[in-house]
Amino acid sequence: MKALFVTGTGTSIGKTFVTAGLLAALRTHGVVARAIKPVVSGYDPAEATTSDPGRLLLAMGRMPAPDAVAQISPFRFAAPVSPDMAARLERRDLRVADIVAFCRQSIADANGQLLIEGVGGLMSPIAEDATVLDLIRALDLPVLLIGGTYLGAISHALTSVSALNAANLEMRALLINESPVGSVGPGPTRESIARFLPSIRIAELAQGAGPDAFFSLAQACGLLPVAL
Repeated sequence: MKALFVTGTGTSIGKTFVTAGLLAALRTHGVVARAIKPVVSGYDPAEATTSDPGRLLLAMGRMPAPDAVAQISPFRFAAPVSPDMAARLERRDLRVADIVAFCRQSIADANGQLLIEGVGGLMSPIAEDATVLDLIRALDLPVLLIGGTYLGAISHALTSVSALNAANLEMRALLINESPVGSVGPGPTRESIARFLPSIRIAELAQGAGPDAFFSLAQACGLLPVAL
């Protein structure tokens, strides 16, 4: 069994979109794959279909019924703020040990490829006592890091890569996902970042990219062989 952690340089960077796209690519090529998103804030049960867990379930061919959502996202909070703040608003105690335990059990139970999607950016608090980086370090998983093309995206990407390197974590790839608002495309952004990170595998994803782009990304992350 393999597991890959999907994180981003910041919030609203496209983690769920990319994770769902990878699931579709893997399933299309006969790979048993599922995803979990342990922690979700800003969750409204009435909007389960369009929520992050709902989109992941649909990509797995499952309906976002309450029990299915609970299976992949057990730590759900209503307020659209960082999980530690959202948990305190609900007078709940969210600790990284509980998230780690859920992820490890999910890894043990999986019979194929497992994608674990984080929340917010790499350094966002995911619990009262930990950031997303702390969770990845505890799980010791390889990482797909997603960045954007907005103004400031290069700095955020370089900073996030530096944090991953300092934690001695394996980064399978850095994906430049084209931002909805931005004056620079993925290509020039990738070229600029590559000058500072010559040994890092960097992929890019343009808006409206189709299945072939996710197939190539799955290959870059080592989820599919280069030659089928």
